[in-house]
Order: sequence, then structure tokens, then C-alpha cells
Amino acid sequence: MFLPSGSQDDWGLAVSNRNQVLESFRRVITIRGYQEICTPVIDFADNFTNNNVGMGLQNMLKWFNNNGEIEVLRPDWTTSIARALVKHPFPYQKWAYQGSVFHKNRQGIESRQVGIEIIDYPSFYGESECLFVAVNFLKEIQIDNFIIELGHTGIFEELTSQLTLTNEELKSLKIAMHDKQKDVVYKIVSKQENNDISEDLLSLVDAYGSVDLVINNFSKRWNDQPRLLEKIHHLKKLASIIQATGEVEVIVDLGRVKNLPYYSGILFRGFFKNNGATCFSGGRYDKLFHQFDQNRNAVGLAFDVDILADQIAKGHLKEKICIIASEESLFFAEKLRGDFPNSIIDVFFEKESVENYDKVLFIIHRDGKYEVIEK
Repeated sequence: MFLPSGSQDDWGLAVSNRNQVLESFRRVITIRGYQEICTPVIDFADNFTNNNVGMGLQNMLKWFNNNGEIEVLRPDWTTSIARALVKHPFPYQKWAYQGSVFHKNRQGIESRQVGIEIIDYPSFYGESECLFVAVNFLKEIQIDNFIIELGHTGIFEELTSQLTLTNEELKSLKIAMHDKQKDVVYKIVSKQENNDISEDLLSLVDAYGSVDLVINNFSKRWNDQPRLLEKIHHLKKLASIIQATGEVEVIVDLGRVKNLPYYSGILFRGFFKNNGATCFSGGRYDKLFHQFDQNRNAVGLAFDVDILADQIAKGHLKEKICIIASEESLFFAEKLRGDFPNSIIDVFFEKESVENYDKVLFIIHRDGKYEVIEK
């Protein structure tokens, strides 16, 4: 039978690279002191569609159970883990996960993720730790052509709270701001009586780029608005911490808006310089726990395993060796593997084509001993 639309089989290099990403992630989170957590792949839809989370049911893979309740394939790790931690309190603060999420509105319905969630940790330390993990992990898999972008949900919210916008106008404004549609933003805010705020919102469309340049410009613009100054200075401090760790390019986007209601402060994402693909994203989400009647300090990020696996260069693959043996010398060929611990080795009795190998070794029997000849 054929597969459903959006599903696919994988093999070879795609699977190998993906497993390399997963193994590298486990090494990084283990030495950084994270506890691993896994939640069921099937959950109740209400956990994701309530007002605090705000995910659309139409994009989930869903069905009715025997009690008439809607169940879904897990669409979001962060919400699922929050539910688990409320139900089963633990003394740990740093959690790591790996597994799939499912969405109908994407080219592939299954997306593989790894990520971290940091709960009840001092705010700035938690945000810094997320970005340290991102840099550490990407360097571990030998990816260095990435840029980190920082934003803050509070900037857009602070400005729009001073305007009289309908829910529909606010929704349209968020979409226009996300898509950098300056003409649409102007069309919405130009109807407002507060011209200063309208001009500030319009200026946010282009408020992205160099940390120093953008922050300095808006520090002058908002020198009499302490709540906005606090947010952009927070961004600058966080950017400085990450830049101080080494050659990591950091930019800011003051016009970033949240795509889910539970985000409540710093936003960050990483993307590749060569193709613009987003390899990780996350931020602060203190509001998520409100659905469980709890006030918690929480921040996290998720990596797209499939995008990272695609980015791993072939040059990082191990040397491939072909050993030509016989039935009698097969044991010797097996022992020979120990001489090449970092290589990929195939053993054959005969091999017509050896073009795909970096090295070909023949085992011969001479004078009562086995010898190895490279050809």
C-alpha cells in the first residue's frame, strides 16, 4: 500500500545524519546536567487548543475516542511537557526531549525535534543557558554558518496596548508585522489617533539587524519610555553574553511578534546564512502554566532535527574502507576492523566496483600468514 500524503520513508544518509544529530544532542545535554523526559505521542486536544496555548485544531491530526473526546497526535512538546510537570512534580529544573510533532499544515506531517525546557530558573540565566546550549550543540555537529536572532514580545504588546484596536485588527497587524508588510502595517495604524505610537509600530518593521546599531537607535528614540528601554536593554545584555562566548553572529528584530499566546518575553531563533532555514526557535513562556492555575518561570527552545541533518556536510563523513577477504580469512578481516576504529568498513569475498570507497584492502595468504595489501 502507498503512504498517506505527507508521510515518507527514509534511508541511507538521511537517516544516518539524523541519528548523528540525535546522538550529539544527547552528549551535549548530558554533560550540561539535563534530565530527559518523554510524553505520550497521543494527548487530548484541549491541552493545546485552550486560550493559553492557542493552537488551531484544524492543523492537528485528530480523532474522537470512545468517550467522544478529541485526541490528537502531539503537536507541541512544550505544552505536553508543562502538563507532565504539573501532574508529576519533580525537583529538577532542566529538561531535555527528543521526538516527533505532527501538523497537517506542513509539507511533511511529521517533524522531528530535540529541545530543552528550563523551569523555575532565574530568568536571565535560563535565557542565557538556552542560547549556550544552542551554540554548544551546533558546534558539536560542526555547523557554524548560523545566525542567532533575538526579539521581545513585550515591545509590540507595550505599543499596541496604547491603541484602540479590534481583535481582528490586532490579528492582522501581527501577521503584517511578522511578514514585514510595511504597507499593511501603515494601513492599520494610520487610522489611530495616537500618531507617535503609530509611527513607532511602523518603524518596527525595519528594526532588525546589528545589535549595536538597532539598540542604540531605539534607545535614543525611546529615551523617555522606561518600560520599552528596559526590554531593549535586556536584549542587548543577552546578545553581549552570547557574543562573548566566541565568533557567534547575533542580530535583533524589535518587530518580532509571538506566534503562540503563551510566549511572554524574550524570543530567539537560529537560522542558516546560506539558505535562511530556521534550525531552532524558542523563548520565554511563563503564561503557559496559567492553564494549570500556576505561575511558573519557564523558557525553552526546540531544534528541527531534519533541517540540521540536511545541513551536515558530506565532508564530515567517516572514511570508507572495503576489505576483500575469503571464507578462510574472514576472521582476520574482522580483527582488522580494530586497526581502523574511526572508519566505515565493508567486507566482501569479491567486489566488482570499489568506486565508492576511499581505500580498498586485499587479504592474501602467503607463507602461512595473512597479509594486507592496499590497491
